[in-house]
Amino acid sequence: MCIMVMATTTPYDLVKPLADLLGLDDVVATRYGLNADGTYDGTLDGPFVWSAGKLSAVRDWAVAHGVDLAESFAYSDSVYDTPLLAAVGHPFVVNPDPRMKLMAAARRWPTLDLSAAADLTKDVSSMAKIPVVNMEIQRLALSFTHPLFFPYAKFRISGTDNIPASGPAIIVGNHRSYFDSAALAVTIAQTDRTVRFLGKKEVFDAPVVGQLAAAMGGIRVDRGTGSDEPLQAAAEALANGDLVAMMPQGTIPRGKAFYDPQLKGRWGAARLAALAKVPVIPVGLWGTEKVWPRSARVPNMLNLVAPPTVTVTVGSPVKLGHRSPDADTKRIMKALMDLLPAESREQHEPTAEEIALALPPGYKGDLQHESRRRPGTD
Repeated sequence: MCIMVMATTTPYDLVKPLADLLGLDDVVATRYGLNADGTYDGTLDGPFVWSAGKLSAVRDWAVAHGVDLAESFAYSDSVYDTPLLAAVGHPFVVNPDPRMKLMAAARRWPTLDLSAAADLTKDVSSMAKIPVVNMEIQRLALSFTHPLFFPYAKFRISGTDNIPASGPAIIVGNHRSYFDSAALAVTIAQTDRTVRFLGKKEVFDAPVVGQLAAAMGGIRVDRGTGSDEPLQAAAEALANGDLVAMMPQGTIPRGKAFYDPQLKGRWGAARLAALAKVPVIPVGLWGTEKVWPRSARVPNMLNLVAPPTVTVTVGSPVKLGHRSPDADTKRIMKALMDLLPAESREQHEPTAEEIALALPPGYKGDLQHESRRRPGTD
C-alpha cells in the first residue's frame, strides 16, 4: 500500500483543505494553539515543521503509523529539507533551489528539473543526476566559498595574483585541519576560478567541507590501494585547463608531529607536476586548526563573536627539476614552510593538551608513528 503524506511548514489549517483536494492520505504541518473560542493564541502546538523540525515531526508521524523511513521516498526543492531527505531511503530532488542543487550534486541525489520538458517514458529511478564535475555545479559551488558563508572564521588572504588567471596549475597547501580545503576554496574563489580537490576519502566524508569539495569536482583518493587512477584523473583535469588542489603531506600530522617545524611531504604533487608540466603554486595555511582541530569531529561553528584568524598566503610558482620526485617534493615543502609565520619555524615541545588537540577523537594508535614517517611514493 502506498501512503502519500504532505510535510510542510505551512499552517495545518491552511494546507489541510488542499491536501484533501489532492487526495493525500495525511498532512504533517505546523500547528498553532487555539483559544477556547477557536481563535489562534499565538503559540505553537507541537514542533515548528521546518528543516530539522520537519524531520522530527515526520519521524513522530512515521513511528505513530508504523512506517519505516528507510523504505520511504521523499521529494523536495529546498535545501532546508536536507535533513528529511537524508533520513529516508529514497531521496529525490525536484526543481531545486540553487543551494539544494549544490547539495544534490554533492550527495548524488537524483534530480528532476521541470523547467525543461521531461521524458515521460522514463521512470523515477532513471531521473538524470547532476554530474559532480559539471561546470554549472562548480560555478554554483564557487558562490558558496565567500567568507560570509564561514562566519566562524576570519580570513586574512594575500598573494592571490600568483594564481594563474587561466590555464592549468597545481595548488599545493600544507595540511593542518579538515578546514584547509575550505580555506583554499575561499582563496581560489577570489580569482573567480574553480578548483578540483585531490584528496583522501576522509576529506570528502567530512561534514560541510566534504560536500563542498565533492561538488567542485573533487578527485577521491583511497589510500592503500596503490592505484594511479586519481593521479591520471588529476592529469586529465589539468590537460583540460583546470586547477587541481592537493595537500602534499597526505594527511594532517598527528600528535607531536603536528608541531614539527619541518614539513614532510609525499611524492604525489611532484609526480603530478612532472607528468603534467604545469606550474605548482604553494599556499601557506595557518590557523585552520583553530577553526577545526584534529580532535573534533566537526568545526566549531558557534564561535561567531571572536572567530579565529585563518591566514592564507599564496606564493610564486615553485621551481622544479622534474627529474627526482624526492628532490621536487623537498622543494615544494620548503616553499610552503617559507610562507608560514615565523612561529611555525620555532622548535616547540607541545603540552599534553596540545598533543590531544592534534589527535583524532579516541585515537589509540602509535604516537610516534608520524614522527618516523618519511615521504612516500604515493
